[in-house]
Amino acid sequence: MNPGQLFRRLIWRLLALAILAGGAYAAFVRFTQGLGAATNLSDTYPWGIWIGFDVLCGVGLAAGGFAITSAVYILHIEQLRPVVRPAVLTAFLGYVLVVVALMLDLGKPWNIWRPVVMWNPRSVMFEVAWCVMLYTAVLALEFSPNVFNRLGWQRAEKAVKSLVVPLVGLGFLLSTLHQSSLGSLYLILPTKLHALWYSPLLPALFFLSAIATGLGMVIFESSMSARAFGRALEGHLLAKIAKAQGLFLGLYLFLRFWDLGWRGSLPPAFVLSGAGAMEAAMFWVENGLFLLALGLVLAPQVRQNSQYRFWASVTVIGGFLMNRLNVSLTGLEAAAGVRYVPSWMEVSVTASIVVLGIALFALAAKHLPIFPPETPHALPSAAPQPVEAGHHA
Repeated sequence: MNPGQLFRRLIWRLLALAILAGGAYAAFVRFTQGLGAATNLSDTYPWGIWIGFDVLCGVGLAAGGFAITSAVYILHIEQLRPVVRPAVLTAFLGYVLVVVALMLDLGKPWNIWRPVVMWNPRSVMFEVAWCVMLYTAVLALEFSPNVFNRLGWQRAEKAVKSLVVPLVGLGFLLSTLHQSSLGSLYLILPTKLHALWYSPLLPALFFLSAIATGLGMVIFESSMSARAFGRALEGHLLAKIAKAQGLFLGLYLFLRFWDLGWRGSLPPAFVLSGAGAMEAAMFWVENGLFLLALGLVLAPQVRQNSQYRFWASVTVIGGFLMNRLNVSLTGLEAAAGVRYVPSWMEVSVTASIVVLGIALFALAAKHLPIFPPETPHALPSAAPQPVEAGHHA
């Protein structure tokens, strides 16, 4: 490693440490002085980016875990087996960090155990709480063979692997329930959520967009691992994942615009000035990213090119983040009569969670058998790479 690379690595590490330090200070203020001292939340606007980004986005970005494992162990698409470990790692870290974010956002986080013994089966939030708890446990079990392999605990590794099929089946059920139920949370707001985002189909739309984005996260993280460690998944596997991503994204966009048209809710998207103009602009930013991503992944030359495929995944992730933030933040501001701007402490905590997720993924990828040993890759250059020979989507 030359001095320039060492210097850049040092700068990135110092930046990461600064972000984590800011997040730790913000968390200290939140737990010692309360939500009012650390956030810009209020009784009028009680949910901010700690719910909109850290929870709604975090859960959706982790959806690649159940999508890939279900494809391999339930649908028996064996060619995707090398993708299982990175996908499960992404999902596991995603859910662990969602729980961390919830501990900061809950008014009394020490009561988080109560849904375990105080049941309210008519509550969507009760279902989400149970599904997240159970699915996090399932992901921990699915990921544990990697740790056992590293420690040389062969019996434990073999025991957990013998349970993989029922674990995947349970994970598919739990993940399907709460990915859609996060959308169900907003069905009780027909007069408060903006018409561009309220829909009776919110559960289905949340589910489809989460699968498309979860698959994009597998591509994104494999590409970043190639840059960091010179290792990634085979290009032809990522091309197939990109193709599947396009199918789910296309179905999502079809339902999204069909629903808006059928209910007569599309005209607010064309407001150019005055009240509603900001919502219209945010709507088109969100769906412009989704439409661009769909156009990219439908092109074979994009799916088969490592750089183009990477940027296509970034585009769909960007559209997904905008969608979840629009549903949870932008779409509620008009009804609340306030413009919510997160405090620097809220932003600092969210940035810290992102940095922590990246650091933990890098640590696991470096020390655990996450990527198949037979797939070494050279570090990609900044310029777009040619189509990978012999691979077809």
